[in-house]
Amino acid sequence: MQEFHMQLNSFRQVQDFVRLAAEQPFEIRVGNDHQNINGKDLMGMFSLDYSCPVRVRMCCTQEQYHCFLSSAKEIAV
Repeated sequence: MQEFHMQLNSFRQVQDFVRLAAEQPFEIRVGNDHQNINGKDLMGMFSLDYSCPVRVRMCCTQEQYHCFLSSAKEIAV
């Protein structure tokens, strides 16, 4: 399990994140202490509280993690 935190600040960033997550062959979960949402589910992602960073957890290899992280950096500025 790989993990990082990310701050999404706009509708567009959430859409871009979901699009990137949907392209991945592994599971991506996004949430906080009280919520755990499928990162590929647009409606679920909009139910999260974005007033603080969210935790992203992925079941993937180290190489997949680094590739995803470098792509996600461009989404969440």
